[in-house]
Amino acid sequence: MERQLIVWIVVLAAVLGRTPAAGARGKNGGEESWAKRVHVPASGGGKEVVTKLQFYFHDKLSGSNPSAIRVVQGPGNYSRRGAFGTITMGDDPLTVGPDPKSKEVGRARGLYGSAGKDEVCLIVAMSYGFTVGDYAGSSFSLLSSNHVLDPVREMAVVGGTGLFRLARGYALAHTYSLDLATGDAIIGYNVTLLTHTHTHI
Repeated sequence: MERQLIVWIVVLAAVLGRTPAAGARGKNGGEESWAKRVHVPASGGGKEVVTKLQFYFHDKLSGSNPSAIRVVQGPGNYSRRGAFGTITMGDDPLTVGPDPKSKEVGRARGLYGSAGKDEVCLIVAMSYGFTVGDYAGSSFSLLSSNHVLDPVREMAVVGGTGLFRLARGYALAHTYSLDLATGDAIIGYNVTLLTHTHTHI
C-alpha cells in the first residue's frame, strides 16, 4: 500500500510539462534565453506575435516547505488506479534550467486533480505568471486534461494577461525528473502563444 501511495504521488507530481527557445530582449537589453517573440502576418491583414517559451516547473511535495499540497482526497484509496477525485494546490517556481537553483522567471499557481475514473488523467487549471524582463507582470493560463503517463503531453492555453492578453496556444510538457522517494518532480515546458500586436503593452 505504501509503495502504491508513493507511485501515485509521483504520477500526480508529473502533472505540469528540451530544446531551449532564445533571443527575446529583456528590459535591461540582455538576452532572455528562455523566451523568443516573432511578428508574423495575420490572416485578414495586420500582424500577430508568436511567443515561444521554454522553462522548467518544480513541483515539490516533500519537506517542511512544499510548493504543492493535497487539499482534497477522493473517496477511494491510493491502491485504485488514478485516485479519482484527489485535488492538489500548487505555487511552483518556474526556472530557466532544470536545476532548482537556476534563475527563477516566474511562478505557476493553481490546482490539478485526478479526473480519470479508470485511467491516470488529470485536469489542470493553472496560471503561469512571469517576473523578469519584458515578461514581468504577464501570464498565461492552462485549462486542459493531462495524461501524465505519456512521454509528452499537450495542453491548451486558454488566455493570458499583459503581453499575453487574449493569448491562444498550447504547451508541451515532459517529465524531466522524478524522485521516487519524495514524489518531487521537475517538468520541462515548451509553450507556443499567439497574440495580436495591439495587445502588447
